Amino acid sequence: MKIYAIGDLHLSFDSRIRKPMDVFGPAWVHHAQRLERNWREIVGEEDVVIVPGDLSWGLRLDEALEDLHWIEALPGRKVMVKGNHDLWWTSIGRIRKMFDEDRMVFLQNDSFCVPGTRLRICGTRGWNCPGAEGFGEHDEKIYQREQLRLEMSLADARKQDTTEIIAALHYPPTNEKKQPSGFTKLLSEYGVKTCVYGHLHGERNFRRGITGCLNGVNYRLTSLDYLGARPVLLKEIE
Repeated sequence: MKIYAIGDLHLSFDSRIRKPMDVFGPAWVHHAQRLERNWREIVGEEDVVIVPGDLSWGLRLDEALEDLHWIEALPGRKVMVKGNHDLWWTSIGRIRKMFDEDRMVFLQNDSFCVPGTRLRICGTRGWNCPGAEGFGEHDEKIYQREQLRLEMSLADARKQDTTEIIAALHYPPTNEKKQPSGFTKLLSEYGVKTCVYGHLHGERNFRRGITGCLNGVNYRLTSLDYLGARPVLLKEIE
């Protein structure tokens, strides 16, 4: 079994949604077709793929369904957290009822145990961190709330028979200065080994994200254009 990650799929297969991604540059030309080809080439049915947010441009769940079913049909079990553009993600109970957990896992305030292991995947959307450009009172409220959501997810993993945690955030866990935050503090306190995130696009913004090890946690940027539309291998389990 292998665990992969790739975020920011930004799908819009529903004809009511007009969000052509190629306007953002060559990295996004036919990105869904390239992603599917790469995904099917490397991901097996027994594998797990973490998708840290921005799955669909749909504003409502019915507008996102075609995108979600497209993801569902890809090999492996997909474990997802909400992104800032996933406005269709409202009622978690309703979403979970519509999909088989053997194919699609939606994380919210809880964790997921990779079958046959004691490894759990945790996560939440995250938010801009203090010290970020333009960070204000409104951001502070969401930032505090997202810390609580992350801690609920991590605490859920801790109370289980868990030996390793991989965390997924949509937003980077630090500001552009790569200063520690409440998110990085929690990830270190709970002994997380790897944290994946997305949200950042384009060469200029890629450099704003933290990569490498901080206080025992390995941080990896996994947005689609950063990875060239190819899921990245995080761990292989024999």
